[in-house]
Amino acid sequence: MRVTVEPSELLQWQTEQRAVILLDVRWALGDPHGHDRYRAGHLPGAVFVDLEAELAGPPSPAAGRHPLPAPAALTRAAQRWGVRSGCTVVAYDHSGGTAAARAWWLLRWAGVEQSVMLDGGLAAWRAAGLPIETGEVRPAPGDVVLAAGRMPVLDADEAAALARTGVLLDARAGERYRGEQEPVDPQAGHIPGARSAPTSGNLDAGHRFLPADVLRRRFAALGADGRVPVGVYCGSGVTAAHEIAALAIAGIDAALYPGSWSQWSADPSRPVATGSG
Repeated sequence: MRVTVEPSELLQWQTEQRAVILLDVRWALGDPHGHDRYRAGHLPGAVFVDLEAELAGPPSPAAGRHPLPAPAALTRAAQRWGVRSGCTVVAYDHSGGTAAARAWWLLRWAGVEQSVMLDGGLAAWRAAGLPIETGEVRPAPGDVVLAAGRMPVLDADEAAALARTGVLLDARAGERYRGEQEPVDPQAGHIPGARSAPTSGNLDAGHRFLPADVLRRRFAALGADGRVPVGVYCGSGVTAAHEIAALAIAGIDAALYPGSWSQWSADPSRPVATGSG
């Protein structure tokens, strides 16, 4: 599974007039100004993607803060972005891919096989001296029709079982995993048996993915060596997609628990563990 593209290669695709759709997924927890940042400067031709409205369904305690969108709703959003059958979709952000990975994973889940991320995002594009444009891009509507089920997912019971029989990775910051702080969800802690693997550990100092061999060693040390089933969760299923991308670069398949901690911690019947595990 190809996960990323370099700025120079993306530029070559555009020079060759390859059918490429660029998605600007400028989002971060607690920052509502992604669209403003997009208008101030983005890759030429990129379309803004609203993660809260287009890459997630309606939030609820039962489903979590960012449940998966219905395929029909995702289809409408993808058509607005201009996605057509057979095109390549490149998602990027300005946060090391932690938001763009949600678009990458969702499109893969819904059947867009040529879905990749710009490694290093907007910062890497700028560092390469490539052009930026301002304002809004409104492409011609696309014709893609999406359907769920092309990437594996877990529900809460399956995640609990996997923590006992395989490897369940918690992609949140270590202090949230240990239960030392919880800024948004009902309880602090982690799913019993889960192993802490913060998303930040997937990136180098330039906010690009680490090389495949380094990522393989990282995940092997956590028990995810390709020989047992692997699942990933985070706070609400967004940055967990980044961990799945890193695992894919390392050659390891993994399932996403979309409800993640926001769903788990809202259910008083679910056990909660704290500490380093």
